[in-house]
Amino acid sequence: MAALDYVTIAAAQYPLDAVESLFDWKDKISDWVAKGAATGADLLIFPEYSSLEQAATMGLAVAGDLQQTLAGVAELAGERIAFHAELAKEHGVHILAGSGPVLYDDGRFHNASQLVTPQGLIGEQTKAIMTPFERDWGIHGGEGLKVFDTDLGRIGIAICYDSEFPLQVRTLATAGVEILLVPSCTEHKSGYHRIRTGARARALENQIVVATSPTVGEALWSPAVDRNTGSAGIYVPSEIELSEDGVLAEGKLNEPGWVSARVDLKALRALRFGGEMRNYLDWSMQAGADDLASSVGEPDIVALKSA
Repeated sequence: MAALDYVTIAAAQYPLDAVESLFDWKDKISDWVAKGAATGADLLIFPEYSSLEQAATMGLAVAGDLQQTLAGVAELAGERIAFHAELAKEHGVHILAGSGPVLYDDGRFHNASQLVTPQGLIGEQTKAIMTPFERDWGIHGGEGLKVFDTDLGRIGIAICYDSEFPLQVRTLATAGVEILLVPSCTEHKSGYHRIRTGARARALENQIVVATSPTVGEALWSPAVDRNTGSAGIYVPSEIELSEDGVLAEGKLNEPGWVSARVDLKALRALRFGGEMRNYLDWSMQAGADDLASSVGEPDIVALKSA
């Protein structure tokens, strides 16, 4: 597909509420999508594990138990994705739905994000590298990175911790990804800064745009996502032609709402061959670069599918 020269991205700083019913949850998501689309965005991003908000609708006995939360929210995955697809069509936007547990054929829970388009097409990326908490919780890493061909261009997804590993993202960039989405869920300010630092580094190394979307605030009804710290950001390389500080937009810490920016993808492409620095091209000049490149498998370039 032909990529656009400009794209507007809106990233959510999303609070997790103790919603009483799935109707209340749908009302909340509908309102958030409407407000996100009102920013003029082509693409909306919701955070990692924001789907766990649905556990609150099942009562405190479920929401307060990690395993029951996984099973309960996973059962709603199909309905949740279809609902986001309806909203994407209604508002004419691409949406990265909040990630959550999906039960795969291997009998294991994986942490997966779904990208949906206004045409009802869907793609899914699982998180590859688990945090210590996720390992203890029983979430398993997925296999294989994906590059999604969309009307907006090639999009990649690095869920939270995955964004802290350069080779994960490098394989996406070399396969043509220009837009990297980083949904996150971090408890402490230190975690937020790790994601922010990783996102800015991946933008610099690969000369792409990286957008982060965090959960924010307290959700003491859930032991999984009880405390959340972060702010959304839309980052590019620090280059005179694009942005001197590399920050196109950034929200206030822990303040719910949307953070949006218009990204000049045409200028980003030009940087790779004629910018102040050419990090993307000069990656190969690192000692051992060929060995590094072969240590991560090639990503699958996929066309999104109908629901």
